Amino acid sequence: MAKRKPTNKYYFSVEGETEQWYLKWLQDLINNMEQSVCKVSIDCPVKKNPLKHAKSLTVTKKIEVYHFFDYESDDPVHVQGFQTVMDNMKKAEQLGKQIKYKSGYSNFTFDLWIILHMADCNAPYVHRKHYLIPINKFFGEKFENMDEYKHEENYKRCLNKMNLTNVIDAIERARNIMKKNQENGCIMHQYKGYQYYKENPALSAWEAIEKILSDCKLL
Repeated sequence: MAKRKPTNKYYFSVEGETEQWYLKWLQDLINNMEQSVCKVSIDCPVKKNPLKHAKSLTVTKKIEVYHFFDYESDDPVHVQGFQTVMDNMKKAEQLGKQIKYKSGYSNFTFDLWIILHMADCNAPYVHRKHYLIPINKFFGEKFENMDEYKHEENYKRCLNKMNLTNVIDAIERARNIMKKNQENGCIMHQYKGYQYYKENPALSAWEAIEKILSDCKLL
C-alpha cells in the first residue's frame, strides 16, 4: 500500500480569474505527479484587496500569502493603484493574524509569466495587448484579442499544453530577466518593504511557484 503523502497548503490572493485558473492547474499538475513528495492545496480566491482578504482569513498559525498583481504602466493612475495594493499588503500584516504578505507582481501583466513557460520574453513592450503575439506564436493559437485568449475555455486549453518542464523553464527564464535588470543597472524600487522594477519585463510571481516546487522536491 502506497504511503499517503502529506498535504501542504499555500495561500494566495489574485487580481483575476486567469491567475486563479493557473494556480488551480498547477495544483492539479503537482497532485498528479508520483515523484512529488507531497500533495498541495492552493487557496487562491480572486481578491484584489489584500487587506480585505486577510480580514476574511481564519488562521491558527503563521502563514505566508502571496498576492498576484500587475504593474500595468508608468501612468500615475496605474502607479498609484500598484502602490495602494502594497499599502494594503502591509496593513494586512498589521492585523495581528500572523499573516506575512509577499509580492507576486508582474510587469506588465501575468501574461508575461505564462509566456515564459514556452519561450524567453525579454523585449520591453509598450502596451499589454502586445503579449498576444507571442501567446499565439508559442501556443499555436490565432486569438484575435486578449479577451478571446482569456475566455475560460481558451485559456485552459493553453494551460493544458504545458507540463512540469515548462514550469521549471519559466522559473529559470524569470530569474534571468531579473538578473539582467540588475546587470543593466535598472533601479530596484522599494516601497513599504516591497521591491519592484518599473522597467518591463520584470516579475516576482515566479518566486511563489519556485517555493512550491521546491517543497515538493520537484526542482
